[in-house]
Amino acid sequence: MNKDDLISLADKYGTDKWSSHYYAQHYETHLSVFKNKKIKLLEIGVGGYSDPDKGGESLRMWKEYFCEGSIYAIDIFDKSSLEEDRIKIFQGSQTDNAFLQKVAEGAGGFDVIIDDGSHVNNHIISSFKYLFQHLKEGGVYVVEDLQTSYWKNDGGDSFDLRNKKTAMNFFKSLIDSLNYEEIDNPYYIVDDFDRNIVAIHFYHNMVFIQKGKNNEGSNIIKNHIRPTRHKKTAKLYYLYRRILSVILFKG
Repeated sequence: MNKDDLISLADKYGTDKWSSHYYAQHYETHLSVFKNKKIKLLEIGVGGYSDPDKGGESLRMWKEYFCEGSIYAIDIFDKSSLEEDRIKIFQGSQTDNAFLQKVAEGAGGFDVIIDDGSHVNNHIISSFKYLFQHLKEGGVYVVEDLQTSYWKNDGGDSFDLRNKKTAMNFFKSLIDSLNYEEIDNPYYIVDDFDRNIVAIHFYHNMVFIQKGKNNEGSNIIKNHIRPTRHKKTAKLYYLYRRILSVILFKG
């Protein structure tokens, strides 16, 4: 290992991204492309629970790894005592969209967003749905500790493994977004996730989602007319296609 790789830095700063989880190797794989760039990284969750002087291990790791980067963090508790040069911490909830808006607008968007916050399933989903719009094109959104998708106390489910309320199943559903241009359903409504997710990588207890223009098109379905707003619009598109096919067939 190199002294500046993420496994070494995680060990140096004592973050659980390596000591109790094995996340650092996956971060190295997906985030090394940003290493020497002036990126903006947001991490949800500082650590140390309510103690104002504890936590911040991963923030210091990110600061050293992304030596040109600006590191932002949010936490439900006041962690301002842990701020350093290039590390800015805000107090607030990951489910408070007004708060998240202020943080995102102040930063000007993010290249990397990491959810290591409450780990409650509906919190994870809520944060992703709101913050994904503030992830820059080419950026990566990461969620840790998805094992709570199977834990009842955090809103998970170990009996119905298709429960749509779990974070794991929410992110599984986004696989369809990767392939939306192959969906031959005139009533299918295209959304921003469909248009802007280009890769999803699952690992043990974590997921990486890459943002980009998902416009490769289908190699089979040509000239697909896509509804983009609501079902009435979709039905009009469908009727248009039906009429057009009849005219062309009769001609």
